[in-house]
Amino acid sequence: MRTRVAIIGAGPAGMLLAHLLAAEGIESVVVETRSEEYVASRIRAGILEHSTVDLLRAAGLGERLDREGHEHRGIYLQWPEERHHLDFVDLTGRSVFVYGQTEVQKDLVAARRAAGQSVHYEVADTALHDLETDHPSVTFTDSTGRPRRLVADVVVGCDGSFGPSRGAVPASLRRTSERVYPYSWLGILADVAPSTDELIYAWHDDGFAMHSMRSATVSRLYLQVPNDTDVADWSDDRIWDALATRLGHGQDGWQLTPGPVTEKSVLPMRSFVQTPMRHGRLFLAGDAAHIVPPTGAKGLNLAVADVGLLAPALVDLLGRGDARLADAYSDTALRRVWRCTHFSWWMTSMLHRSGDDFDAQLQLSQLRWVTSSEAGATGLAENYAGLPIGM
Repeated sequence: MRTRVAIIGAGPAGMLLAHLLAAEGIESVVVETRSEEYVASRIRAGILEHSTVDLLRAAGLGERLDREGHEHRGIYLQWPEERHHLDFVDLTGRSVFVYGQTEVQKDLVAARRAAGQSVHYEVADTALHDLETDHPSVTFTDSTGRPRRLVADVVVGCDGSFGPSRGAVPASLRRTSERVYPYSWLGILADVAPSTDELIYAWHDDGFAMHSMRSATVSRLYLQVPNDTDVADWSDDRIWDALATRLGHGQDGWQLTPGPVTEKSVLPMRSFVQTPMRHGRLFLAGDAAHIVPPTGAKGLNLAVADVGLLAPALVDLLGRGDARLADAYSDTALRRVWRCTHFSWWMTSMLHRSGDDFDAQLQLSQLRWVTSSEAGATGLAENYAGLPIGM
């Protein structure tokens, strides 16, 4: 097979890149290890930055987002006996949207299917070749067991932490930075209307808790738990009791309404950045190059920002023979990656109990400053609502 751009990974990053390239007349083929159903059902991010929403709208992908998504002006920061609202619109003029990654994926799949996008699901043995030449290729075994070779002008790795793209950068050239956090999140989906109008981030002596949502009828909630937590040890009642305690059930009359739990999982927390994000004719985007803890709501948004930079770079490179944006892609993308990595670390470190009482007092002092200082609140709002792509 022959194409202009071989995209490894059919998640939001890969499918959005294919969509943006097609709008500029650049053909691509997408290969994906998992089934279409598996990719579509992954419960991941739920908060879209202002810049992400702008990009999706500009790409013609905003109709259902505008109809079914929920625009939020800000978040609540909380600790025992105190809850404070940070209004991002008042502080920065930018809002966020609650619209799950599963919904973004549905929109992308529908758009690419309507356009006849070539996507190979359930492939195996994916390998990258000749990345330092003008004709790199990707080999794989398709879902029927047939060996295939896809020859391209460019290969883009959007295949996350466990795909082959990250490791295709020679060990002598790649550099990795990592921070593993000493706690995890126990997350649930529940068929119950949210008990809050906007997200609650709660510091508590028992550990962090968060009240998020997916829709007007589905809530998403999280608890800080030890890294070795077995989800089987947490009954639904135990989870709701812990959430009620940490989120302040009864405080100033606020009530947490429990409901049927439909999904339950433990999410490890880590930060990871691999550089460079380009090697020869291979470009990395999204989780293939970086991972952030979910506290700052940056994972999906960073992937979209990568693609927002990479698409015009590839259009210039392949359509006009102009390599300037492609040559600058890694450095440009990494400026935003490290800014968001810092913000995610900062939010995580401010809100999660380490067991050290000295740290706890520092965290509370920082929370009081952020919620009482316009400068502190604006800094959080600017980063949370999202810096411009290409900042």
